[in-house]
Amino acid sequence: MALADSVPGVSGGTIAFILGFYDKFINALNDVFYEDFAKKKSALWFLFKLGTGWIVGMGLATLVLTSLFESKIYAVSSLFLGFIIFSIPLIIKEEKDNLKGKYKNIIFSIIGILVVSLITYFNPMTGGSGVNIANLNFGLVLYILVAGMVAISAMVLPGISGSTLLLIFGLYIPIINGIKEFLHFNFTYFPALFCFGIGVLFGIALVIKLIKHALDKHRSATVYLIIGLMIGSLYAIVMGPTTLEVPKDAMSFDTFSILFFIIGGLVIMGLEKVKKILEKKHIEG
Repeated sequence: MALADSVPGVSGGTIAFILGFYDKFINALNDVFYEDFAKKKSALWFLFKLGTGWIVGMGLATLVLTSLFESKIYAVSSLFLGFIIFSIPLIIKEEKDNLKGKYKNIIFSIIGILVVSLITYFNPMTGGSGVNIANLNFGLVLYILVAGMVAISAMVLPGISGSTLLLIFGLYIPIINGIKEFLHFNFTYFPALFCFGIGVLFGIALVIKLIKHALDKHRSATVYLIIGLMIGSLYAIVMGPTTLEVPKDAMSFDTFSILFFIIGGLVIMGLEKVKKILEKKHIEG
């Protein structure tokens, strides 16, 4: 999830949905903020395990993979295209009871495609260093808080990339660089990262109840919307190279890597196989 969240055009929520633990993830976040102590305890343990992996993934992304994104962006983008395209049929199969016979909800898929495509198309922050977060003032603190709230709201939704929204805010490169410097024990950017983290927590508290209600009460429409968001993210991934600090051309047939696309598909199929094995062991246990 963290590797996906760190790439403009890809959402960590997409990975959670692909791997089949999106509902558990949303319910755990809801329990932490709104339920009793017993549910909070169970949810915190799940989120601790997930969060540990997320922190490791984000650390790898900022320390190692940011340079890889710059030099091998077309290979990475092809990999994520494989993730999305191979996962959509699996999600349709998994949710077939909620999708079959409710085809009027396809309108929500169209809305999802349009939302992600328009966010990507009208993204004004293509390249550049963005906002200077080293020297904070009251206005900048509020700006970072709001950006954190909006970005995390997107990151928990499959299809909408929080990183792309941070690009629009002009904060993607500053935040990534700030995390990288912090991991190198340079605490210059810590106040800005702290403000961003507070915004993230507020964003989760505000949006999670809405997502849980949508999944519980309007699951068919929500799943159709999620599929649309994922389809729309294909365009966002293709345009991802234009959002680098040193912008590159959008992916074309010439720069598309069929090898990494296939690897992405194989990873998804492998994870689906592992998920089925674990589910079988859980039932037998």
